[in-house]
Amino acid sequence: MFQIGVKGLDKRSLCSRRLFLQTSLATAGVFSVPNLLRQRAEAVESGRNVSDTAVIQIWLAGGPSHMDMYDLKPDAPVEYRGFYQPIRTNVPGLEICELMPQQTRLMDRLAVVRSMHHGTSEHPLGTAWMLTGYDGPTLQNQSPKHPSAGSIAAKLRGANSSGMPPYVHIHPERIDEGMLAGYHGAAYLGPSCDPFVIQSARVDPDLDVAVKLANMIGKVDFDVPTLKLLPDLPLARLDDRRHLMKQLDGLNRHLDTSGMMDSMDHFHGQAFSLIRNHASGSVFDLSREDARLRERYGMNAWGQGALLCRRMVEAGVTFVTFNTDSTSRQWDNHHGLKPQYDDMLPVYDQFLTALIEDLVARGLYDRVLVLVCGEFGRTPKVNRHAGRDHWGPAGFVLMGGGGLRGGVVVGSTTPKGEVPHERPITPADMLATVYHVLGIDTRHEFFDQTGRPIPVLNSGNPIRELV
Repeated sequence: MFQIGVKGLDKRSLCSRRLFLQTSLATAGVFSVPNLLRQRAEAVESGRNVSDTAVIQIWLAGGPSHMDMYDLKPDAPVEYRGFYQPIRTNVPGLEICELMPQQTRLMDRLAVVRSMHHGTSEHPLGTAWMLTGYDGPTLQNQSPKHPSAGSIAAKLRGANSSGMPPYVHIHPERIDEGMLAGYHGAAYLGPSCDPFVIQSARVDPDLDVAVKLANMIGKVDFDVPTLKLLPDLPLARLDDRRHLMKQLDGLNRHLDTSGMMDSMDHFHGQAFSLIRNHASGSVFDLSREDARLRERYGMNAWGQGALLCRRMVEAGVTFVTFNTDSTSRQWDNHHGLKPQYDDMLPVYDQFLTALIEDLVARGLYDRVLVLVCGEFGRTPKVNRHAGRDHWGPAGFVLMGGGGLRGGVVVGSTTPKGEVPHERPITPADMLATVYHVLGIDTRHEFFDQTGRPIPVLNSGNPIRELV
């Protein structure tokens, strides 16, 4: 039990009553929020240029097949060319999979990189390479060694609007947040630059697969656990707790000569504001959207997650990752690729098209980069299980908006889709393009846990065809 005195508080007792308050307020989900909000102020105070550009990263976890989506090979031997026919788009000479007809009308707004490659076909290593631009982890030591692009943006750019987190990670199911932190996290930049996690409120991890699948088909709403009040904690009681914390903080401010307590007041104020906004219905409330627009995105976890991405950047989040990995739809298709893609690609086609058209209609597309990628491509040759395996030597990236050129195809692969043939592009090149949109200097150096200076990227250049 913690004891809180009124007189004669020393540093030890001050720490104890702070720990008590932290424990109490954490149950309301508020204490970690100020760390996220602090990044915006740090960026402004340091004199760095802060623009209003943003990124929506559609993360196709598992490794999407370049051979069956954006780099079809209809003239390759049957065991390579796969299951689908290419169809024309509104860009002459650019063809994509027949299961993505909605995208054909807006490929002039998108760029396809067909020559993405790196040196691993392992999930953890490929994920780290694509998200950080570094090939740091090994199979023996897979722990994250470098911060993700989202965490870099949180540190150097902060949020575009006061009171919003700079970096958000949206996932269509409830899973262990430790799984999300990993390579999507901040590494040596510290937990304050980790993503603010939003997960679906409709899918319970304790449910069996059949129930999960049923939930994924129906209406899906998203929940923000770290902002959700307990059922018996109305806003009035939350204000009471805030008032108590303010009174206790005022008792011994002379013990803190660094100004940290004043800073905590400022950022906790923003945190409470964010909670109030959520409690009264805010950016997280998809029911505020027109029902026709929600249906346009698709009344499923992928569609509603993409809609939430738009709401996030519109509200002032700088970097949003939408992780599409879920129980019912996965991109790691070693077996029976065709029936899975028959289900997945129309859903993907619908939400991606709706997202781009929605951004355009709202005047956001020129400042919001939409980035679509996974950790690698799939083997050009179909395996004996009618699937494709991991393939780091070739893959695709889709990019659009953010002031980049559309209607562009960058690079090519060999006739069987095995390796880049023209204009090889690396993960560092892709991320250098992202940082170009965000106005982040890739030469900026951080210091890791050992004190060694590490630049944002140690290689790579913005893709010249796009900038």
